[in-house]
Amino acid sequence: MKVLIDMNLSPEWVTYLENEGFEAIHWSSVGEIDAKDIKITNWARENDYTIFTNDLDFGRILALTHAEGPSVLQIRGNMLLPEDCGDMILTALKYYQKEIQNGALITLDEVKWRIKILPIKPLGRTME
Repeated sequence: MKVLIDMNLSPEWVTYLENEGFEAIHWSSVGEIDAKDIKITNWARENDYTIFTNDLDFGRILALTHAEGPSVLQIRGNMLLPEDCGDMILTALKYYQKEIQNGALITLDEVKWRIKILPIKPLGRTME
């Protein structure tokens, strides 16, 4: 699995994930540091990467566009370094491997994990 680490997370994640058998890159090594989230999303989709982020905007982009990818792994909270939450991230990447390959938005925090399969369907009734 290939993981693209967003600018809001430490580049330390690259080494951490590579040591666990994942192909990982930090956005700063492939794109402009001030790139818009949609550009990062498109790059990840075109290059078959899962986005790892602390930014809720990627989930919003997926919801608004009804896109089937890329998969996004969002971590919530204040403890964002590998030494703080690395085990949780590894567990999620392995546990949800199939869903990530098929397209998913996964949100993790210390209390609850949530997953939405892509594309995200709008809520509400349809007119017939």
